[in-house]
Amino acid sequence: MELPCNCLLLLSCLQSLSAHADFFTSTGQMTDLLYTEKDLVTSLKDYIRAEESKLEQIKRWAEKLDSLTVTATQDPEGFLGHPVNAFKLVKRLNTEWGDLESLVLRDTTGGFISNLTIQRQHFPNDEDQTGAAKALIRLQDTYRLDANTISTGNLPVTATKVTINSHMTAEDCFELGKIAYSDADYYHTELWMAQALKQLDEGEESTLDKVTVIDYLSYAIYQQGEMERAMEYTKRLIELDPEHPRGKSNLKYFEFQLEKQKKAAEEEAPKQKEREKRETVEKKKKKQKKSKKAFSLIPEREKYEMLCRGEGIKMTPRRQSRLFCRYYNNNRNPSLLLAPVKQQDEWDRPYIVRYLDVISDAEIERIKQLAKPRLRRATISNPITGVLETASYRISKSAWLTEYDDPMIEMINDRIEGVTGLEVDTAEELQVANYGVGGQYEPHFDFGRKDEPDAFKELGTGNRIATWLFYMSDVSAGGATVFPDVGAAVWPQKGTAVFWYNLFASGEGDYSTRHAACPVLVGNKWVSNKWIHERGQEWRRPCGLSESE
Repeated sequence: MELPCNCLLLLSCLQSLSAHADFFTSTGQMTDLLYTEKDLVTSLKDYIRAEESKLEQIKRWAEKLDSLTVTATQDPEGFLGHPVNAFKLVKRLNTEWGDLESLVLRDTTGGFISNLTIQRQHFPNDEDQTGAAKALIRLQDTYRLDANTISTGNLPVTATKVTINSHMTAEDCFELGKIAYSDADYYHTELWMAQALKQLDEGEESTLDKVTVIDYLSYAIYQQGEMERAMEYTKRLIELDPEHPRGKSNLKYFEFQLEKQKKAAEEEAPKQKEREKRETVEKKKKKQKKSKKAFSLIPEREKYEMLCRGEGIKMTPRRQSRLFCRYYNNNRNPSLLLAPVKQQDEWDRPYIVRYLDVISDAEIERIKQLAKPRLRRATISNPITGVLETASYRISKSAWLTEYDDPMIEMINDRIEGVTGLEVDTAEELQVANYGVGGQYEPHFDFGRKDEPDAFKELGTGNRIATWLFYMSDVSAGGATVFPDVGAAVWPQKGTAVFWYNLFASGEGDYSTRHAACPVLVGNKWVSNKWIHERGQEWRRPCGLSESE
């Protein structure tokens, strides 16, 4: 049987997609899904024209998606830079297109069904949908966003590139709540079920019924120990559905538990008063002092999130006055004499510098073009087994480029050597990374610690002495590189690179370089980095005489 022309177009588009490739971990690669969805809509519309009298419901579905895909493909990366758009794209392809397939199968089959059935093997799966949903929850926590802000798509944006807002339906909010519920995360279950209920109460048209939402919501609140609120929602559930199988029994149970809590509180009251009497004024003062924690005493996770939000510590004016910007030729390096680079101090301890206009737009596009077909889910080295594995705290895809892939890579390597003065022949290949929905890399060290004696052993080039990091895109919101131990935050700026030493001149690790990539809130983050190793630097960076030198 001969396939129609539009079928061939769809199949050729899908050849670039792997059977399953962790789509949610790379926004750049997800653009292929947009084109796939656009082609699916085109195929669907052709089918509708042939069966219009029988398939009026399907026609309405196609028209709804048609305008979305036309808008989205005008600026795919900008569209997918909005995390709600990315989540909804994954959700549509994983769930809603499957529902549509069942609907069409109840009618006459045709070319569209054949195409859709074949192409489903290239669609995101449940893991992708769950990953995209958890990314939204992660962004909610890191950037302290309420559910309504995310649902309405009004995310804080510092740049103008992402102009396409997207609203979440009550079903979308319910889906997030269910995913949190499946992880026994009752706090986020409550937030998202409450948002779904709010939208239904406001009159949003939906196939979702309030009873189902309230059932989840009351249970999530109960699990957090708030019996009275759980009872209120259960009473509302019974009002809506008096025959609900769990409603009345849950209400009796909550009433019993609430009575039990009240009795326990009454028995505890005299003991509590006695404890309060014993507590001296001095202890109270100590408690107050303890609550005013210095930044250095705040848990790392909290510091990391504060820095991602642009909070955290600020440099003193005296330290700030010692940071400069300059034209830099690295001690009259021949390659920089006529065109010195712009160097800007970002932080003093550890010393972090930024180089401006150090990579061109054309070079960036070529690197992305070379890397995109090779992008694979980024891995971490298991500190116990040494085996490379994926991790929930590193959400990105990466690819490695060598000078044999393109002469331009060799030029970039030479540029890094010229600016840093370090030997790059013993460095690792250029790693290109694209972050996914809410993409991040939680706090980590680039160098191998003393408890990791076999780190980089197979390379035979020693430890990672320094890190060079290119920013290959601007990011509308989020995506900073932060150093939680010292309170430093470096924000992405396209065409720039940051550089720091991971080791002191003595070869000892500088633990203040522990750093993290903040979740991308809005936008598309591309970076590339070069890890420079110890071997070959003997005369370029002589060993110091003390550990911290």
